Amino acid sequence: MSEGIIVVPMPKWGLSMTEGTIVEWMVEEGDEISAGEEIVEIETSKITNVYEAAVSGKLRRITMAEGDTAPIGAMMGIVADDSVSDDEIDAFIEEFEKEFAVLVAAMEAEAALEPEIVEAGGRSMRYLRMGPVVAEGEEEKSEGDPVLLLHGFGGDLNNWMFNQPALAENHIVYALDLPGHGGSSKDVGAGDIATMSDAVIAFMDALGLQKVHLAGHSMGGAVALDVALKHGDRIGSVSLVCSAGLGAEINGDYLSGFVNAAKRKDLKLVAQQLFADESLVTRDLLDDLLKFKRIDGVQDALQTMLKGMFDGGNQALVLADRISELGMPVQAIWGAEDRIVPVAHAEAIPKAQRHVLDGAGHMVHLEKAADVNRLLGEIISSS
Repeated sequence: MSEGIIVVPMPKWGLSMTEGTIVEWMVEEGDEISAGEEIVEIETSKITNVYEAAVSGKLRRITMAEGDTAPIGAMMGIVADDSVSDDEIDAFIEEFEKEFAVLVAAMEAEAALEPEIVEAGGRSMRYLRMGPVVAEGEEEKSEGDPVLLLHGFGGDLNNWMFNQPALAENHIVYALDLPGHGGSSKDVGAGDIATMSDAVIAFMDALGLQKVHLAGHSMGGAVALDVALKHGDRIGSVSLVCSAGLGAEINGDYLSGFVNAAKRKDLKLVAQQLFADESLVTRDLLDDLLKFKRIDGVQDALQTMLKGMFDGGNQALVLADRISELGMPVQAIWGAEDRIVPVAHAEAIPKAQRHVLDGAGHMVHLEKAADVNRLLGEIISSS
């Protein structure tokens, strides 16, 4: 978020609320509002209620008129002081709407699909498949080879929830839970990158995927690199998102902190390091992480991977000097404020294929989803 600009969002009242309609604004643009002040009346499918301002300041913009309906989280207005120019507010609104459109598409697609399980290489592997929407009775069509998305350490296929739906508009896209993560088997073997890359190839074989475009985040980036180096004829392109595998340095305190955190308070301090905007670490996000960490076998798997990939707080596998061996297009996408993997590691990738995005941290594909989706789409289409 731009400094000094605060969004007044469509609230969520109750589990079943998905959208709201503006009934009446009780304030006007330019008014000074106070935290707790009733500023707008909103109607939902179950109730009409008055929204109280969460912050104090000047209501510089009202972006939803009376009678407008929008999903939860949509921008109703903007609070900012006079030091923020109208041009800055205009640019902020444009960027917010672009990112919010990605979020809405992700929520709609996620609600309609369920992950599947396949047996691959002696392991159960969970994955989510998305593709272009077609009318009933029509044959599914997509552009080129499918896309395979690989998450990072401690993540799962849901880490791509803002990216998979956008890519699936033109491509068949698979998001995979790597061994030890999500709904996949907790057998991680030696806990090293080679184990993960072997599992990726086994997954491709099990689904009959002869060739894919790979996008890997963090640990998943190192896995993507290893797969591409070993099985280059089966990879169309490689996108490395805040990737491991390009240098020895990594935030070892974060990794050990994540593995050892057992309470929400401790996990919050760790998870906040993933984002430039720490407010994105919500209670729901923390609850999901804790739920994952409490699954049988997960803690042992994390400990094994921590030792196998990042023993001593450094990366065990560094492939930067082998980038020139890759026979397919490769790009790096990084958040300028990444506190987990140094942004300098992106320099292993040629400058023309290196993209560093301001206002984002290690989870750049969540914080700057629209930009990352554009870059992923471009390399996939071009190759």
